[in-house]
Amino acid sequence: MRNAIIPYNPKLRKYARELRKKGTLAEVILWKYIKHKAIKGYEFHRQVPIDNYIVDFYCHELKLAIEIDGISHDNKLRYDRRRQKRLEELGVNVIRFSDEDVRNQTESVLEVLKNEIDKISGK
Repeated sequence: MRNAIIPYNPKLRKYARELRKKGTLAEVILWKYIKHKAIKGYEFHRQVPIDNYIVDFYCHELKLAIEIDGISHDNKLRYDRRRQKRLEELGVNVIRFSDEDVRNQTESVLEVLKNEIDKISGK
């Protein structure tokens, strides 16, 4: 069965494609561990448009977005909260990691991610 399509702004597709080409170090590191269904058999995609936003990683089957918060998020707390609230209204689960944690504590990040997947999937 095909997963429900979450609406997105088609104007974001080109920008999402550009973002895929120039990921941050933390995004590159995490992608290495989650691509090709490497985490519990779930497929993640990079830089996915959802509504009027682009999430760093997204699993359609779980409706799970992974966000990596780097320096660019330091002064955007209100924006990030509003954005996350909208994603959750659309039924998207959002998990956030700091750029620093992904770079320096990758194994811990992966454990948290696996636990979140178990919680969402009911396994």
